[in-house]
Order: sequence, then structure tokens, then C-alpha cells
Amino acid sequence: MNPEELLNPETLAVLMQRALDAGTNLVLAVLILIAGLIVAGIVRKAIVNAVFKSERIDDTLGSFFASLAYWGVMIVVLIAVLARFGVETTSLVATLGAATLAIGLALQGTLSNLAAGVMIVLFRPYGLGDWVEVAGQSGAVKDINLFTTVLATGDNRKVIVPNGQTWGAVITNYSANETRRVDLGFSIDYGDDIDKAMDVIKTVLEADARVLKDPAVFTAVQAHGASSVDLVVRAWCATGDYWGVYFDAMKAVKEAFDQNGISIPYPHQVNIARKA
Repeated sequence: MNPEELLNPETLAVLMQRALDAGTNLVLAVLILIAGLIVAGIVRKAIVNAVFKSERIDDTLGSFFASLAYWGVMIVVLIAVLARFGVETTSLVATLGAATLAIGLALQGTLSNLAAGVMIVLFRPYGLGDWVEVAGQSGAVKDINLFTTVLATGDNRKVIVPNGQTWGAVITNYSANETRRVDLGFSIDYGDDIDKAMDVIKTVLEADARVLKDPAVFTAVQAHGASSVDLVVRAWCATGDYWGVYFDAMKAVKEAFDQNGISIPYPHQVNIARKA
């Protein structure tokens, strides 16, 4: 375009109109973006506040939904901004859909963990502080996020279990119920008084304030071993007292047996001299 054509009134009018349209679109795009950011922030904050006020929805799940809603609003805003500049949004949406599918196929394992994390947070098979056994690992639950469950083992090792493995296997929650049964086993000599031995065991356990009165302590003969009569003992206590009751009972019953003349058989070796 030569200078004469550039100075032509009609050309100037067209250029000014284009500049005005571009400026208008730029201003509107900026306003749409600012408004979108404000709306997305309001939506996210509203969801987070609603979750914190509700006892039925876990905070982790609420944060996930809040983030999902935020980015959902922002995607709509970005499409609207691009439309102001004449970008064909239909093809853009199709491209985003194809890209999402490709990413989803590439990250199947990650998405599986994400889906399992949502299910864990929603249905709460275990919570923070519970002692659980999941995917062949046992420990106290220290953290639950959308992708992994973090455990602390009895010797304080940190174990990170992918949620996909956790949700897809058997989950044992030792802390879910308020009470637990303590199963104990003791062996006595065939020459000992069985009833006396069972009375001694009951007396020891019933003297422990942590042992519940109901259900009552149960004792019975479990088996006739090769060199002993095997007794089974069952007592109930609060879940938090389980190991304390177990270890203390093992020690106290042995001491009570000694005081009452009840022997605990143990293997013996007899040397037989061969004749020359």
C-alpha cells in the first residue's frame, strides 16, 4: 500500500475501525479474564467453606472438588477470551478433547490412583491415625491424598501406598471399632489341674482394669498337644489398650503360674548312650 492509498479517507476509516475493533476486543478480553478469575476464586472459596462447615464431607475431597470447579470455570473463560480474537473455538474444544484423551491413556495408572483416592475419601474405610493393613503393608495412617496413602510402621518407617492398590485389595482397619478381642494361648503340663490353671488365668485378667467385664473373660481347652494341654483365652478391651493388655497378660499369667505351682512344658532332650 503506497502513501497515497494510506492517506485515502476510506482507507483511514477502515484502518481506524480495525484498530478500534482490536482495541475493543482486547479490552473485553481483559475484562472477561479478570471477571473469570474473580468468579473462579469465589466458586472455589464457596466450595471450600461449605466443605469445612459440613461434617459429612471430607476436607480432602472438598479441596479436590474446589480445584476442579476453579479450573472448569477458567477453561470456559479462556475459550471466551480466545473467541474475542476470532479463534475458532469449536476446533479448539475438539483439540482439547483429543489431547485430554491422549493424556488420559498415557496416565492410566495415575488416573486409577486418583479415582481410588476419591473413593477412599468419600467412603472412608480408614482415617488419619487408624492402624490399618493395606496392600500387604501395615501401619498408622499419617496422610490420605488423592493419589497415595502414607503409613508409619511400628518401627516408624514411612510407607507410601498408591491408592489404586489400596482400594483394589482387602483393607483391614484395626482401629475402626471401639473394642477388640485379645486372644491368648497358654500351655500346661498334663499333670497340672486344668480347672485351677483356668481360674488363675481368669483371676489375672479380671484384675486388669483395662479388661472389660462384658463380654466376660473366656477360657477353654483348645487342644491336647504332644507334651502339653493347650488353653485358649479370650478377653475384650478398648482398642487402644490391646497391646498393653496382651503383653502384660503374658507376663502376669507366667508369674501367677509359678506362684500356684503350675508348670509350662518346654522341650527336653534325653541323651541315650549307645552300647559298644
